[in-house]
This record gives sequence, structure tokens and C-alpha cells, in this order.
Amino acid sequence: MTKAAMITICGRPNVGKSTLTNALVGEKIAIVSNKPQTTRNRITAIVNRGDTQFVLMDTPGFHKPKTRLGDYMVNVVKESVADVDCVLLLVEPVASPGPQELALIERIGQSKVPALLVINKIDTVDKARLLEVMAVYSALYRFDAILPISAKTGEGVEELMAELEKYAQEGPHFFPEDMITDQPERQICAELVREKLLRCLDKEIPHGTAVEVTKFSERDNGIVDLELTIYCEKESHKGIIIGKKGAMLRKIGELARTDIEAFLGTKVYLQTWVKVKENWRDSMAQLRNFGFSEQ
Repeated sequence: MTKAAMITICGRPNVGKSTLTNALVGEKIAIVSNKPQTTRNRITAIVNRGDTQFVLMDTPGFHKPKTRLGDYMVNVVKESVADVDCVLLLVEPVASPGPQELALIERIGQSKVPALLVINKIDTVDKARLLEVMAVYSALYRFDAILPISAKTGEGVEELMAELEKYAQEGPHFFPEDMITDQPERQICAELVREKLLRCLDKEIPHGTAVEVTKFSERDNGIVDLELTIYCEKESHKGIIIGKKGAMLRKIGELARTDIEAFLGTKVYLQTWVKVKENWRDSMAQLRNFGFSEQ
């Protein structure tokens, strides 16, 4: 008899949701950076263990939106915290929940879905401080369990998987055994480029970028021809992304190609262009063009 569990991972921006997703899957399927709001869409990851399939939904960071893209991201989170077998509320090891955590706890309570509190980044604090964090959150909500982990080092991840096993229901698996994500290859390639934009550029510029795959084809010898367009919101941003004599764009392309080749398992011929689409994050038409359609 097979079993399956649908799990939503939610939390404030930059709390480590995508890092945890990658750690649970054992492969990189969600981009990560030290900047908030890296994840823009719901990413489905699949973990198969024995007869049990775990379907993990990595969601955007819950924040106060300032653009229509932000509104979309927040709605994705709200819709994901319902009709699942369990919700993981991922928090930092700080004994002072912010408005994001309070709003998510309220949403979880409204949905009446079983919830686990997962305290991430325990490798960054003295373990004695965790007791205070646990006490504060226990007073706010009746979580099924509270688990301290470090998604970065892997500490506590196996214990978390064992806890998730309790929420698996008897029934067929949702995805084939060899799938680890429902994201198309071309979407992951675009996201890997955006990850490098987040890593290499400062301040607001990378948050105003989107990446579109315009060509994805495989030659007879297995080499993949990949062409992508990076969109930004201002002409001045375009110059910064390209850099002096194209140096920044080359750096972004080289870093991205390394990860894309590792992901695809083959050589990649990568070409990138930069175009300006002013205020695309506030244009519903542009958001739809970039794949941010209603869930």
C-alpha cells in the first residue's frame, strides 16, 4: 500500500524555505540567495521514501506587498496554506514573532490544517536560546510539534522527515517515481540565471528583473542551445547588468552556465540579452507573460 502527503512550507522572506526544500529533496531545484523574496512562485518538489511520496510546496516569502507581483506572491502563500496534509511554518531562532509570523499563524488557524513549527538556522545561535523561542510560539498556537533544524548543515532534517511521515495518507502517488519537481527544465534554467542576478547585483536591481527562455534546443551530440532574455525596469539598470564592456553579463552567464550544465548533465551553449520593460512588476499583462498567472 502506497502513501502520500502534501506539505506546504511557508514563512517570512529569507528564512530558508528553498534551502530546506533542496535539503529534503537532496538536489537543487529551488534557487537560493541571501536576498529576500527570491522565490516568486510556488515550487513543487517530490521526495520518495519507501512507499511514501512527499509533495513539498515551497512558497514565496510572506511579506507586505508593494507591487502587483508582490500581491501575486502573497496570494500564492495564502492559497497554499489550505487543503494540504500539513503546513510547516519556518521561523528564525528569535523569540519575537513578527507580523509575518502572526499573520501566517492566523491563516493556518483559519484553514484548520495540522501545523509544525520548524525553527531554522539553529547553527547560528546558542542552543539554550531555543527554549525561549519554543515557549513564545507555543503560547501563540497549538502546533503538533516544534522541531529545531539547520537546513544549511542538515541538522534535524531527518527528524523532520520522520515527523512528516505521520501525515501521509494511504493512496496512490501523485507523481512518477523518477520526478523531483514539476518545473519544466527551461523554467529551472531561467531561475538559475535569476539566482546569479540576485547574487551579483546589489540593492533593488535584481528584484526588478525577470528571465525568459527564448530558445531551448538539443543538438544531435547532446549539446543544448539555450537563449535567454533578462528584463529589467530601467535603462540605467540595463547598463549595470551588462557592465563595463559586458563584464557583468559575462560573469552572470558563466556562473549560470556552470549550474545549468550540472542540472542538465550536458554541455550548454548559453546566450543572454538584456531588455527594458518599465514597471513590469505592476503590469498584469506583463506578469501573465512571465508566467505569473492566477493559481
